[in-house]
Amino acid sequence: MKSICVFCGANFNGDPVLSAAIDQLAEVMVSRNMNLVFGGGRVGVMGLLANAILDRGGKAIGVIPEFLMNKEVGHTGITELHVVENMHQRKQMMNDLCDGIIMLPGGFGTLEEFFEVLTWLQLGLHRKPIGILNVNGFYDFLLKQMDVMVEQKFLKPINRELVITSTDAIELVNLMDTFKAEPDEVWFKDRNLI
Repeated sequence: MKSICVFCGANFNGDPVLSAAIDQLAEVMVSRNMNLVFGGGRVGVMGLLANAILDRGGKAIGVIPEFLMNKEVGHTGITELHVVENMHQRKQMMNDLCDGIIMLPGGFGTLEEFFEVLTWLQLGLHRKPIGILNVNGFYDFLLKQMDVMVEQKFLKPINRELVITSTDAIELVNLMDTFKAEPDEVWFKDRNLI
């Protein structure tokens, strides 16, 4: 992977465990010459991660819609900043610019971005590894919900396995590096999981 797209929050809750995870992710990415692709903001987890990458001599490529840039939340000190018309173009460009995707803690926007690219993977629209850096148990309940979807027969186990998860940034990037995406193409032929 030469570039990793990171979906993360425009807020930061002050958690020192999250700060350490951001630094660890930045360190592993820069040490492996991986560029950061992110939402282009200077605030919250987004801004902290971009600055951590830049402070280590790495490259941070932001993609931000014009209406957010106009609210002065765009990070103007990064390597590249692409200003697009809307949120849909932002997601598409972020996906186009990366070789893998990681989700850090965030809110509704972070989840929406994550689940859209995960759905694209399930549908075979890309083959990029998708990981969750589960910092301090932040996504424990979300991961449990995915397991419930399998138990309740709304999600096939092979598609649940598309989500790579770790509490450690180094382990997560290593798992993503060796991941071969194999969504279940039979999904189109037989929609029932029973």
